[in-house]
Amino acid sequence: MKKRPAEVMVLVVLMFAAAAIAAVVSFSLFVPGTPLDRMWNLNPAAHEAFAAQAGHMGTILLLVGILAAAAGGGLLRGRLWAWLLSIALFGINAFGDLVGMVLTRDWPRGLAGILIDALLLFLLLRVKVRAFFLNRA
Repeated sequence: MKKRPAEVMVLVVLMFAAAAIAAVVSFSLFVPGTPLDRMWNLNPAAHEAFAAQAGHMGTILLLVGILAAAAGGGLLRGRLWAWLLSIALFGINAFGDLVGMVLTRDWPRGLAGILIDALLLFLLLRVKVRAFFLNRA
């Protein structure tokens, strides 16, 4: 069995962190008025936009959290489907950051998001990471 590249563990941790964050944000949209609402002080514009569609956004974030948790677990087990799902999730997130940047004109936040997504995609697509998943299929 091939040794798991260190990059995979970084991605696993990030996927589980993303899942936890999505769950907390989703919960705060479904159940407003809890101490969790203080987190929205970090991005009041996002809270305003998300709160206007709380049910829909909470459901979408819950789904994203489930997908991120599944991808994290699958990456940990060396599953090809999880590697492909991770590529899709980071690609979709990069596209969302691009659209958000254009719509809000918040260039620094948008560019930062796109650069982070590009870095994560770079890690996923490195030769040794790609080989780890493709050779296990």
